Amino acid sequence: MDKLIIEVRVNEYAPREGNRQIPFTADELGRDAAAVQSAGASIVHFHPRAANGAPAHGQSDYDAAVTAIRRHSALLLNPTLGQITVGGSARDRLAPIEQLALNPALRPEICGIDPGSTNIDVFDPVARRFRSGDRVYANSHDTLQYFCARLREIGIKPALACWSIPFVRSACALIDMGLIDDPPYFFFVCGEGGTLGAHPATAEGLRAFTDHLPRHRKLLWSVGCKAGNLFPLAMAAISTGGHVAIGIGDYPYPELHHPSNAQLVEEVVRLARLVGREVASPEETRALLGIPELEKSLG
Repeated sequence: MDKLIIEVRVNEYAPREGNRQIPFTADELGRDAAAVQSAGASIVHFHPRAANGAPAHGQSDYDAAVTAIRRHSALLLNPTLGQITVGGSARDRLAPIEQLALNPALRPEICGIDPGSTNIDVFDPVARRFRSGDRVYANSHDTLQYFCARLREIGIKPALACWSIPFVRSACALIDMGLIDDPPYFFFVCGEGGTLGAHPATAEGLRAFTDHLPRHRKLLWSVGCKAGNLFPLAMAAISTGGHVAIGIGDYPYPELHHPSNAQLVEEVVRLARLVGREVASPEETRALLGIPELEKSLG
């Protein structure tokens, strides 16, 4: 069994009302990166945000966040494309990543793309209504083919973020078209807390994903949970050869007394060691994903 890759979803657009330890600024992202790497993580997924927590998708915001993370850690970077907050065309969404890729010291290793479309509105079961009613995550096949081709050109590996089985099937079609380099890296999105556009965070929900993976290919998969506790599925992934993507950006973990991202990573490492599975370093994660070493370090 491969060593366990731990990806940390450090902030998303989560408010601090749920967990005061969510990093917003570039400096905070840098400090969090250092802490989660020390705890055992090897990949960081982040959203650039302003000091007040608002989404911040200017090029300078991406540059500052990446520079801070690089200076404090050797983590592999997986920045957001910000589809819901940025909007615009496929070219607009990818533009900040393309600019980062012009500098070898800032180029991310990974970029998440969602090979499908879904409703991402949140259902409030108490009020019996959706919070907005119109939030749709839209990704056409033309958009996905553009992302795959362009990411290959600029040397960034796609992470295939799948919310349901149709996403997996579309991802497999992109692989069959030769648009995804080996080994493909799948990220299975489960959802709780009214997140109905993703599979439920249950053993059955996870198994539905893995049952539809191609059996003849070497690939890697991880699992995360929006608005819910990932640990039951984390243990399932750890024990069956999958990987884990966890963070207080997805869920504040009040049942664990509002931990930091590093504390979540420490708990995942503990679970892995209970079943005798070692944790991958950033260098080992690069090798597992087929990603070359970083060309140049920041001074």
